This record gives sequence, structure tokens and C-alpha cells, in this order.
Amino acid sequence: MRKALLPVLAAALVTAATPAVASAAPPPKWGPCPEEAAGLGLECGTLDVPLDYRDPGGKTIEIAISRLASAKPEKRRGVLLTNTGGPGGEGLAYPDTLRKLKIPQEVLDSYDVIGMDPRGVHNSTPVTCGLSLLDHPTNIPLYARNSADVTTEAQRVAGVAAKCGSSATASLLPYMTTANTARDMDRVREALGERKVNYFGISYGTYLGSVYTSLFPERSDRFLIDSATGPGGWDADFARMFGQGVEDRFPDFAKFAASKPEYGLGRTPAQVTAKYFELAARLDRKPSPDGYDGKAFRHVTFADLYYDKNLPKLAETWRALDTGKPVPAPAPGGSPAGAAYPSDNYIASQLHVICNDSDWPENVGNYRRNVAIDRFRHPMFGAAAANVTPCAFWPSEPIEPPVKITGHGPSNVLIVQNLRDPATPLAGARKLREAFGDRARMVTVDQGGHLAYLFKDNECANDLATRFLVTGSRPPGDLACGAQGS
Repeated sequence: MRKALLPVLAAALVTAATPAVASAAPPPKWGPCPEEAAGLGLECGTLDVPLDYRDPGGKTIEIAISRLASAKPEKRRGVLLTNTGGPGGEGLAYPDTLRKLKIPQEVLDSYDVIGMDPRGVHNSTPVTCGLSLLDHPTNIPLYARNSADVTTEAQRVAGVAAKCGSSATASLLPYMTTANTARDMDRVREALGERKVNYFGISYGTYLGSVYTSLFPERSDRFLIDSATGPGGWDADFARMFGQGVEDRFPDFAKFAASKPEYGLGRTPAQVTAKYFELAARLDRKPSPDGYDGKAFRHVTFADLYYDKNLPKLAETWRALDTGKPVPAPAPGGSPAGAAYPSDNYIASQLHVICNDSDWPENVGNYRRNVAIDRFRHPMFGAAAANVTPCAFWPSEPIEPPVKITGHGPSNVLIVQNLRDPATPLAGARKLREAFGDRARMVTVDQGGHLAYLFKDNECANDLATRFLVTGSRPPGDLACGAQGS
């Protein structure tokens, strides 16, 4: 899911370093980074970890990590592990990305920031499904206009699952899970000689962080999670929430488009909303010369609702489709829906994790019923969110039950969450907050789009998150940050 990133409060820095401990895992040998992380001032290394933690002496795979070391050892208090979401997101260059996003220097001084390609991803031992754009054009379920569309989609995604099950890395398939990635993170902690780890994860990375601090509560220090999936990760219930997420977020676009009469999409938000349904129905009947049908139109709308910077491009796409003009060209390698097609490894590693993490419904009739329900509950995008995915036909069963997120452990979690997030809706964050109980505090932010910390200039949210990372201080209770400037 990515896919695909915070009142000024002064506080003294914590200067005591975390004591090193004897490591069961050999320390990484730091050296030059692969191409995508080269020249960024990072060090990179690898660790061997068990493929199956139930057989710790058996087959191993490799995990690639990076480090942006604190330049001020006297202020360093430990390591900050990070995750970029997805699942399937590459992470080696992420410490530098945080620097480019202007994460405060006091955070960089406080930690060695650790990037990681999770198991199955890119520079770690990678998985493949051998998929092309034609095999799997999107990692989000396709919009189903009717029951027949669900049946047709079931036939297609069954082929995707079969390809994953017969790929060159099929022997690795059952062991690509969030719980095992969390165990890999603990091996990283050991190899770095740390008693505890701190963590910052976004989107799906909120689930990974939640699983780690549930499996290893006493090895967890400060855990900042931004844009939460909910306590079940990306399971079938979460997938259906995309319908709610679009309806939470769409009013921001409708207000934007209505304020720009040059787009010709309507002079009021209600008129822009009506235009959405008009264009979708028109393109369902007759796709545009650019290859946009109603499904592609709905999907590009969903994708461009992620970030405010994409709203002008989305309005231009709508105007072109409405007037019969050429649609603005997608990025090189892009799909008809205007987004660059992710690599086979990204799609494969994502499918491996979400399909292995929980037991998805296998009866296609279940998806037909859910699509019929959600077409009415969430008419903008519900019939996509509830549609069938390759997980219904996944070639293995989960090797262990999902990790239960509970209130057991130290009170050390801070959730930051936009009110109007299309990809990880507020409803999921509230469920995660409830599951953590007194372990967590939640900061909600009156803004739209995916990701809160560092992505907008909301001083209230940014300063609270930074203060937590630097000092460990959180609000005494849940807190709401207003819209910037309100």
C-alpha cells in the first residue's frame, strides 16, 4: 500500500546511551551500499536469519540493512528501525529519505537510523511470482460492476496465485510473513548489540511495528506508527475499508476541484461528486481512446487521492476524460491508470505477506455478496475494495495464527493519523488504538491524504511526533491537532 511519509514543545534531549549487550547474532560488516542507496552517506550490510523460525538451525536467508549513524555520539540513545510500508517496500535508502523530508536534526542526533529491505524484498533474499503487467495490473482489487465481474476476476487472480506457487522461489513462499519479518528485526537488534529498539513505520509498517512490539514488548522502546492499518494488518476486513477511505478523502478533492472552475468539473463539491459517477458510468459504457475504462478511472482517482500534490493532476485527468482530450501521459512504464507499474518483486513480496498473514475467504460467492453490499454502502469504491484477490486462491495455508495486538507491555506507542486517509482510514487506526489499550496514545490530525508525520506542515502533529522520538514524552491522553492555520 504505499505506496509508495509532523505547538512547538521544547524539551531537553536524552543523552544517556543505551548500553550494548552481548549479541547472539554476529554484527553486520558495514560497507558500500547497493546502487539505489549509494552516495547517500549510508553504510550497508547483511545478516543471515532463519527462513523458518520454528527450525532455527535450518535454511537461512539474507536480510539487507543500512545505517545512517548519529554524528553526535554523546546524544545517541540507540537505534531507530524503520519500515516504508507496502508490504514490499524497499527500505535501504529510507534513512536518507527521512533526511530529505527534513526530519529534525535532533532525531538524527539521537539515533542510528536503520533501513531494511524486509525478507523477500529486493536486496534481501527476494521472492518472485514471474508476473507481468498483463498478469496483475494493480495491487488494489479491480472494481466489479456486477457479479459477473467478480467471477471473471476470480479466474484471473487464481492464475496469479498459481504463478506465485510455481515460481522459482516457491519454496520460500509460506515463510514470508509479518511475524517472521518482526523476528528478523529482532535479529537486527541482536546484531547491533542493543537491548531495545525504537521504531518508525508508515502505512503497512504500522502493522509490522505493532506485531514486533507485541512479540517483543520488553525489547521495544519508543514506537511511532503513522497511518495505521489496524490490528489485523492487510487482511480481508482491511481491504474492504478502502471503500470507506475514498469517501472519507474525496470531499477534499471535490472542494479543490470546485474552487478551480477552469477544470470544468463543477462549481460546488456536490457537482464534482456527481461528475465522478457520471464519468465512471460513461467510461464503463465506452472507454476513452487512451484506454481508460470505468475501472481505470476509479483506480486512478483512488491513487491520486493519496497526496495533495496529486490533486491538480487528477483534476486534469478528469477534464481530459470529460472533454475527450488526450489524458496527461503517465510516468514511463505506467499503466493506463496513470501510475508506474510496480516491479514483480514488489507485487510478489506484497502478495506473499498479506496472503500468508491471515486466512482469506476462499469461496468466490463470499466476494460476490460483499461486492453487492459494499457497492451500496460505499458507492464510490466499495465494489473494488470488496472484490476477490489472489489471496482467495493462495497455494499455502498460514503457518501460524495472526499475532494478537493487545495492551500487554509497556506504554510506549504513539499513533499519528490523518482524519481523511484513503489508504489507511481512520476507522482502522481507532481499532488499533483500542487493541493497544493503555500501551498507546493517538494523535489525530485534521487533514487529508496518506501519511501525517513530515508530509505536511502541521506543527502540532510534527512537533508531538518529534518530541516523542527525542524525549519519549507523549500526550497524557489522545489528542486532536486542528487543520494547519485554523
